[in-house]
Amino acid sequence: MERIIAVANQKGGVGKSTTAINLTACLAEKGKKVLIIDIDPQGNTTSGFGVDKNDVENTLYELLLNEAEIENTIIKDIIENVDIIPSNVNLSGAEIELVDMDGKEYILKNLIDKVKDQYDFIIMDCPPSLNMLTINALTSATSVLVPIQCEYYALEGLSQLIRTIDLVRDRLNDKLEIEGVVFTMYDARTNLSLQVVENVKENLNQNIYKTIIPRNVRLAEAPSYGQPITIYDPKSTGAESYRLLAEEVINRGTDEWQ
Repeated sequence: MERIIAVANQKGGVGKSTTAINLTACLAEKGKKVLIIDIDPQGNTTSGFGVDKNDVENTLYELLLNEAEIENTIIKDIIENVDIIPSNVNLSGAEIELVDMDGKEYILKNLIDKVKDQYDFIIMDCPPSLNMLTINALTSATSVLVPIQCEYYALEGLSQLIRTIDLVRDRLNDKLEIEGVVFTMYDARTNLSLQVVENVKENLNQNIYKTIIPRNVRLAEAPSYGQPITIYDPKSTGAESYRLLAEEVINRGTDEWQ
């Protein structure tokens, strides 16, 4: 069964796009066929894979408004085993245009249903807000992966996100579950990072991935070169961490994962 994972946290700057890009690349490296959908009008995931977001003819915006077919929107093999549905700033207008549409919460799901059989994983990079685009992603997803930055306000907003996930599960998508929480930007030199991890583990009754993504210069540099870390610096700590995370995601629910 295909896995459709929304990478979501309404707090910005938590490593959401970095996680979406590099988890996708590491799943692909392990032989999985992956479609990544950029649902953030900032288009960071699009440019993070080396696609010029201002030069693509069809994006998620045209797709949601029925101005393009999904086959003409997917860019194939941006790296081996990875296809992408790109986005750019136009997508910020979709929120208003979707308001009057019938079944507006299911538009993305209906589109994904047409192609999901072609992929092992579909990864969606959500915007840093709980808007109609995020609701569309949650309605389409089988699970939500939540990146949390190791900083003082890590838990702020998380309870709101969990409430939203519960609401979507009750009303729109009864299959939705929390894939897990992954800690990002971990700095082993600070007590704060350690405290945040402990605090979240104590307060959060959710799956927490064993893999913790460190603060890593090479990870931060990679997007400006339009490459995932597996290509930009395959031997870096960041690349190794995301490979471990991909392994956990693949094995989730198996005895090995426990």
